[in-house]
Amino acid sequence: MEKSSYESKMTNISDVRLIEIPKIQDRRGNLSVVEGDTIPFVSQRVYYLYDVPSGSKRGGHAHKEQQQFLIALSGSFDVILKDGKNKKTITLNRPNLGLLIVPGIWREIENFSSGSVCLVLSSNQFSEEDYIREFKKFKLFKNG
Repeated sequence: MEKSSYESKMTNISDVRLIEIPKIQDRRGNLSVVEGDTIPFVSQRVYYLYDVPSGSKRGGHAHKEQQQFLIALSGSFDVILKDGKNKKTITLNRPNLGLLIVPGIWREIENFSSGSVCLVLSSNQFSEEDYIREFKKFKLFKNG
C-alpha cells in the first residue's frame, strides 16, 4: 500500500525497519528469497549499486511516495537516515537482512566496502517528481 504525501510528511525514523529475509541453508550454499509478504509492497523496480569508489556517497534524497528495500548482497555499507528531527545510521552487511525505508525519510549511503553490492527493490517505477533531492526542501516538506 502506497503512502500519500501527507502520510509521508508524518513518517519518522521509527517507521524504518530491518527485515530478516528467509534463508534456506544447504551444504551447497545458502539461498534467500524475497517473495509473498517478505516486504510490504510489490516491487516495481529493481536496481543495484556496485563499484562505488572509496569515499563516495550515494542516495542523498527522499521519496514522497516510494518505499524501498535495501540489501547488502555483498560487502557492507552504512545507511544514514534522517526524518527532519532525528538521525540514525544502520550498517547493512548480511545478504539475508534488508532495510525497509518508508516514504518521507532522507537517506544517504556511504562507507561502501570493497566489492560491495547494494540491491534496491522499489515500490514504484522511476519518477523524478517523487524525489526530494535537496535537504533544505526535504525539511520544508516535512514541516509544511
